[in-house]
Amino acid sequence: MIANFERRSQKRTLVRPPVRIRTAPSTAEVTSETRDISTNGVFLYTDGPMQEGSAIELVLILPSELAGGTKSWVCCQARVVRVEPAAGGGFGMAAAIERMDVLPELGGQ
Repeated sequence: MIANFERRSQKRTLVRPPVRIRTAPSTAEVTSETRDISTNGVFLYTDGPMQEGSAIELVLILPSELAGGTKSWVCCQARVVRVEPAAGGGFGMAAAIERMDVLPELGGQ
């Protein structure tokens, strides 16, 4: 019998907030959607594949369960650790969050 080991160090929150992804400072942002998120990782869906090991920047609203009771805009520096085909097209991507900064409130968003 093969044991199924959980590799996550933090509990994931199943939420689907929109997220903006940028792969380099000079590239355009791509809008995506998360499947789940924790304080040290995120799984999201993209239209195109990204290279494992790529550095990415994510801007999203961190749910209240992970932000100390109130939703907060955050900017995350992350690294792609896994890419897989998604059901229905596109790609699923797991990324390890290396740094997370709380942003000032973005009015009108």
